[in-house]
Amino acid sequence: MAKVTRRNAMAMGALGTLAAAACSPQGAAQSRRVAVIGAGIVGASIAYHLAREGAQVTVLERGEIAGRASRGTFAWLNASWAKQPRHYHRFNQLGLAGWHELADELSIPIKWGGSLEWFGSSERQARLAQQIAEQVEWGEPARMVEREELARLEPAVDFGAAQAVAFSPNDGALDPVLASKMLLDAAVALGAHVKTQCAVIAARKQEGSTLLETSQGDLETDIFVLATGADPEAIGTLAEMEIPQRSTPGVIAVTKPFEQRLNHIIAAPGVHLHQRLDGRLVLGEQDGAPQNAAHEARLAGMPVDFPLRELGQQHAARILEVADQFVPGIGNAEFEDAYIGWRPLPLDGHPVIGQSPARDDAYIAVSHSGVSLAPIIGRLVAQEVIGGGDAELLANYRPSRSFEEIRRY
Repeated sequence: MAKVTRRNAMAMGALGTLAAAACSPQGAAQSRRVAVIGAGIVGASIAYHLAREGAQVTVLERGEIAGRASRGTFAWLNASWAKQPRHYHRFNQLGLAGWHELADELSIPIKWGGSLEWFGSSERQARLAQQIAEQVEWGEPARMVEREELARLEPAVDFGAAQAVAFSPNDGALDPVLASKMLLDAAVALGAHVKTQCAVIAARKQEGSTLLETSQGDLETDIFVLATGADPEAIGTLAEMEIPQRSTPGVIAVTKPFEQRLNHIIAAPGVHLHQRLDGRLVLGEQDGAPQNAAHEARLAGMPVDFPLRELGQQHAARILEVADQFVPGIGNAEFEDAYIGWRPLPLDGHPVIGQSPARDDAYIAVSHSGVSLAPIIGRLVAQEVIGGGDAELLANYRPSRSFEEIRRY
């Protein structure tokens, strides 16, 4: 099994970049008061890396830890063909390298082993083969594997008529809620404070600092970081700017622990699925929920929970029925929960990371692929926020850029 280790990270130039990102003026960090708004996986990583550098960190979360976008993500760690162009692909490679480091540092459980992906049409399969060849050029050990090897890699999976499937061995998956909590626990051990059920209402600049008005009282800080996912109002209200997004909902279903059937992440036509180390199956739909007035009404206000458990169970049953075509018997798994996941997806599909053009005390960190990118975003944001200089790797992702609608996935 291939994975991004320190040795091959150095080979692709990652290690030097990551080490440079960790360097900062320690004295400046210790005196810097930073509020991180949002306790999803990106906010948790930022908080941990800031606390590790010695900053005075307070995390403010309006709900529960990882209760929104992070809870409703499929949590596939990857630098795959969809990560375009090359600078964004490399950024995701660095994210995966960072997860190996965090797993070693904090014992975060991650199931590595890779992914297997294929499509239903011969035309799309041919394009996938071309995209995998490009991945190899970009430093990924990806390849197309044929049926004989597929039978050894995933004996429980029916690949249908597919004669070859894309294998990306560096990929992995984790429990995003557990990972977020572990990152924040580590930050707290380093002196950070975490407040849940704490909404930030306003940010008022005053001489020498910024006063955040929250539902739990005022907080004085030097700078605040918005890691608020798909929530457009927080950036508009607090950073005084708009980030054009095309966030769309998707259902994530989770089963109770089930007999171990899957070794890899499976990206099959119509469904994604993987099995966690604890046996739980995680399933994500590709086509989305039925488009009708009832669903449109339910999605108003971007809810993350179904109004009735039975509705979530119906969606999960629909997804499991599709999955059972590829993993016979998996439809017998017992439903545990289903979430509505809202992807924080800026118009061009790339992260938005950097100081708000409208105010120098507001820093924005919003990203699709936030689960894959959380470690590298945490490192680089910590570097910039505590005065370690601009990170070159973030040059393509600044909030001040022009946003062009590009649909890659």
